[in-house]
Amino acid sequence: MASIDLTAPVEQLAADLIDIPSVSGGEHAIADAVEAAFAAQAPHLSVTRDGDAIIARTETGAAERVIIAGHLDTVPIKDNVPSRWDDDGATLWGRGATDMKTGVAVMLSLAAQLTAPTRDITWVLYDHEEVEESKNGLGRLARRHPELLKADFAVLCEPTSGVIEGGCNGTLRAEVRTGGVAAHSARAWKGVNAIHGAAPLLAALAAYEPEQHEVDGLTYREGLNAVLVRGGIATNVIPDECVVTINYRFSPRWSLDEAKDRFKGFVADAGLSDWSLEFTDLSGAARPGLDAPLAASFAAAVAATGVDAPRAKQGWTDVARFAALGIPAVNYGPGDPELAHTDNEHCPVSDIHACRAGLESWLTH
Repeated sequence: MASIDLTAPVEQLAADLIDIPSVSGGEHAIADAVEAAFAAQAPHLSVTRDGDAIIARTETGAAERVIIAGHLDTVPIKDNVPSRWDDDGATLWGRGATDMKTGVAVMLSLAAQLTAPTRDITWVLYDHEEVEESKNGLGRLARRHPELLKADFAVLCEPTSGVIEGGCNGTLRAEVRTGGVAAHSARAWKGVNAIHGAAPLLAALAAYEPEQHEVDGLTYREGLNAVLVRGGIATNVIPDECVVTINYRFSPRWSLDEAKDRFKGFVADAGLSDWSLEFTDLSGAARPGLDAPLAASFAAAVAATGVDAPRAKQGWTDVARFAALGIPAVNYGPGDPELAHTDNEHCPVSDIHACRAGLESWLTH
């Protein structure tokens, strides 16, 4: 079984985590390593395991409790495991170096060290974040162990380059089907080409101008894009169906129902002659959450490290899930979010140290 040393330098701990493959659905080995490390090296924590998710809690009786959370899984590996360092050792490379094993390393390092924090801490490390919402490990924990996820505030250690990112955009995916009539392509006038019928929708998507909305002082940029197109059964048959999968990234200005209505209105206005719509994935947005008292104290602690002011999270994260539980939450972790899921994921060691220092300062003062 793979093992990890929670007392190692935090950047080495991050490298050791990268070296344990944990593509979504294959988190068992890394969860075993984390559970064993907690048992041997952090006896002050009360540990609960559910599948390949782990909750570790301090129980000091403090007046406030905060959640520090991160996911153990990564997107598929592409010749980027094991980890490696650049020539001067200032940058760590490998799958998860950005999203988000450096953030998990910060969590584990602090979890072992902070035996008497100024506020109680619930460390949450979960599985299946990089796949469809129905498999999400944090969602499963919320259903099975809601009592363990009660808190006043949450920090999700997603990559933000050490800047607090408030809230997140919501995301929905839908399949829009256009109908036609099959025919031999040599007698195309006998049929109706469903792929051609999707042209007005594709033109409308190409012409879409992304909206920007200010929510509680932060600006969120929306997105509406075709991400998959499927149609046809053979090269000599006029297709009788075309399916366009569309992803709408919407700002916290809209509830999930409002976002669905806006999406349906957009498709209706595209002018398709024969179409139907089915939503396949729905995840709500989250407002910034920076007006909570604990958020203000956290922002002050991070600002003391000299980083930029909070900004909006341009993407969906599990802060939305915390918001749905009534827990204000922000994103904060090492690594450039624009490198997440790329083949050249990497993270400066300085980012890892800065995020660890910011969290440690807030959790001990």
